[in-house]
Amino acid sequence: MQFWLMKSEPFKYSWSQFEKDKKTFWDGVRNYQARNNLKAMKKGDLAFWYHSNEGLEIVGLAEIVKEAYQDPTTDETAWVVVDVKPVEKFKKTITLAEIKAHPILSGMALVKQGRLSVCPVTDEEARIILAWVGSKFGQ
Repeated sequence: MQFWLMKSEPFKYSWSQFEKDKKTFWDGVRNYQARNNLKAMKKGDLAFWYHSNEGLEIVGLAEIVKEAYQDPTTDETAWVVVDVKPVEKFKKTITLAEIKAHPILSGMALVKQGRLSVCPVTDEEARIILAWVGSKFGQ
């Protein structure tokens, strides 16, 4: 199992809307590196849900439930989506400022490649985040 981070602007699609929908496809990716990350995702992988632009924090954990397929919002064959479902809303969030201040998390792709909307998370980074937020997956 691999860990990922997916950014969503809460005014466009928030964690609370995601929970109401129970499942969604992750669309709108128009960056080749982010697209390649979507293509690398496997069913059962977990993705941290990051609120970008407002909030600037990791708020929950989602599961990849369907691997990459053609993005239904465009006819351009270069772009793909994956299906995700909410797994856990974190009781405690972790902010970008906290991530940047942490000696290990400060090296995350989230920090180093700030404009990338879908990025990998190492096992060590995931373990730290899951423990920090008190996730049931961090035990």
